[in-house]
Amino acid sequence: MAERTASVERNTLETQIKVSINLDGTGKARFDIGVPFLEHMLDQIARHGLIDLDIECKGDLHIDDHHTVEDVGITLGQAFTQAIGDKKGIVRYGHSYVPLDEALSRVVIDFSGRPGLQMHVPFTRAVVGGFDVDLFQEFFQGFVNHALVTLHIDNLRGHNTHHQIETVFKAFGRALRMAVERDPRMAGQMPSTKGVL
Repeated sequence: MAERTASVERNTLETQIKVSINLDGTGKARFDIGVPFLEHMLDQIARHGLIDLDIECKGDLHIDDHHTVEDVGITLGQAFTQAIGDKKGIVRYGHSYVPLDEALSRVVIDFSGRPGLQMHVPFTRAVVGGFDVDLFQEFFQGFVNHALVTLHIDNLRGHNTHHQIETVFKAFGRALRMAVERDPRMAGQMPSTKGVL
């Protein structure tokens, strides 16, 4: 089996980013981004997706977190596209429901080759630990546009914003894990009637 890994660098006047991933990892993670709450959420993706993640970013945090959060999403999406290759033999679809105390979120993903995001998270606060929660929309939009996936994110209930976000990221990790799994019954086959994704 070919190793499904990728290393991507993205350099702009706003951010300089390096992302390395292993889709068949054990959930190891290392982050040097400078945005602690984002790092905490990315750790959920690694741990629950069993994806090894190593992300470094030097961003213009003296302005705000916006460019860093969005560009990490973009670069992570690019790394997924590179690591997953032609998509032959993968499950393709993934979904997960994850609770955390009073919060419950559902994430559904399709490695369709068509970017699309539907995100419905009624945040009860605008800021968690100094982090502007609106930026998660930017993160997921960047990921979707460059991983070429259709992604539906729904927070079904919850009033603690930290719990709302954490359930989203845990469910995202688990949905990714399901979707990128190799399906032994689909070995070498494209999971699409079109023959291409």
